Amino acid sequence: MTESPKPKKKVVRVESSSAKPSSARPEASEESAADGPVWTPAPEAKSRAGRLRVFAWAGWLLAIGIEAVLIFWVLRQDPVNMWLLIGGIVLTAALAIAGSLFWKQANRLDPASKKDAVRFFVQNQLGAIMSVIAFLPLIVLIFTNKNLDGKQKALAGGIGVVVALVAVFAFGADYSPPSQEQYAAEESIIVQLTGTDEVFWVKGGSVFHVCAAVPDVNKESQDGQIYQGSVAAAHEAGKDRLVSYWQREAVNYCGYTQEQVAAVEAAVSGEAPAEETPTENAPAEDATAE
Repeated sequence: MTESPKPKKKVVRVESSSAKPSSARPEASEESAADGPVWTPAPEAKSRAGRLRVFAWAGWLLAIGIEAVLIFWVLRQDPVNMWLLIGGIVLTAALAIAGSLFWKQANRLDPASKKDAVRFFVQNQLGAIMSVIAFLPLIVLIFTNKNLDGKQKALAGGIGVVVALVAVFAFGADYSPPSQEQYAAEESIIVQLTGTDEVFWVKGGSVFHVCAAVPDVNKESQDGQIYQGSVAAAHEAGKDRLVSYWQREAVNYCGYTQEQVAAVEAAVSGEAPAEETPTENAPAEDATAE
């Protein structure tokens, strides 16, 4: 194994509220059939996720409450107060979107398991579901309201449709939902390869990397820094996953051999145990915060 080159940018360590002792790190693949949770957050992370879910429900319930006011009061006026109607639609969207953002962050801290497909779908797409509930009845009643003329229906209904689509598809739906199995597999790869749960990312990226020397994290970024932390910390920071070509990074830039990478792949897939211990696999120098 060759020595990993030093990064070109400053490396900043990030602590995670999901951090667990190394002895608690999972060593299961995504296909693990072990009983119980495949991956569990630290108590602090689970508590934080619970608070975020309370905030999310508060936003959604307020959005539905405003929807009810618009349906049962504003739309029953003759003439309908258009400024009040449009303002209510926009406020409903803002609250629904805020609820979805809180909910997504909570799911990053405390993800669902793929073992229960129904729960996994509902937990990760609840923002989209609640946004539909907050808008669909209102939009239907706008277009069927007898107190609005054609132009008013087109204006209010058009605004309602646009903000509903934004709330549902841009902010509510999760197209790359996190899972316990994903976190467990990523932690297993990193720990078995490097000997420690440490990954690297930049502020504007969507993935995290094996070491601080890879070209992707040394490119120009928003704040000119590389962040170092656990897999859980990377997900908390908004990163979706481990980079798909981590094997190539490990060999070409991080100082690991093809044999070491193959051993980790085999161990994670359950084909065979890793041939070397984590301490033997670890690079000669770790990237640390300056």
